[in-house]
Amino acid sequence: MKNFLFFLMIIIFLSCSFNEKKENKIKIIKKEIKTSEVKKDSILLLNKLNAIPFLFKYGKENTEKKIKITTDFGEIEIELFESTPYHRANFIFLTKEKYFNNTFFHRVVKDFIIQGGNSDNLNTPKKRRNIGRYLLPPDVDKKIKHHRGVISMPSSEIENPHKLASPFEFFIVVKKTGAYHLDGNYTAFGKVTKGLNVVDKISNQPTDNREAPIKNILIKKVEILK
Repeated sequence: MKNFLFFLMIIIFLSCSFNEKKENKIKIIKKEIKTSEVKKDSILLLNKLNAIPFLFKYGKENTEKKIKITTDFGEIEIELFESTPYHRANFIFLTKEKYFNNTFFHRVVKDFIIQGGNSDNLNTPKKRRNIGRYLLPPDVDKKIKHHRGVISMPSSEIENPHKLASPFEFFIVVKKTGAYHLDGNYTAFGKVTKGLNVVDKISNQPTDNREAPIKNILIKKVEILK
């Protein structure tokens, strides 16, 4: 009887020990998964705290400055300015993430500007969520003016005393005499080097009273040029 009780106690002890180890192992696995998820989010999701440090580093590692926008009306080639490093890095980053693909030139003001980077496609806000929520501070080079063909970044629609820019959209100046009243309020960060005739074609498309084109003007893709 004593031997039976002794072996029973050993079995109970080993069972408890095994369950405790198993439980601890499960806790460790859960902790590792949680840490991994946090690490993943901190890399992929940009926010108002990490966006500028991220873009500073990204700009150093990704020095490209020539891009091509392919539209329904033809191709537009653009050179980004090195003197506006955060806006250049942001545009290169979004291009490599394929954010602009299948968005629209969604605002057209005849003989003034065409604005792109948004759409009524549900995939566009999904792509934004996957990249993060952030704004860009002014990155203004006072020597750069809003000449015809300059690419610039619109301000956020929120209350915006610091002139923070919406990182997902851009506009191109169409006006032949320039749009110099925008200088200092918006960051001009590149210029059209080829395809101003395409910009003009888009500018001449009919719009409704909200300055939205009657027929969608598709940005098929934006890509880096070597």
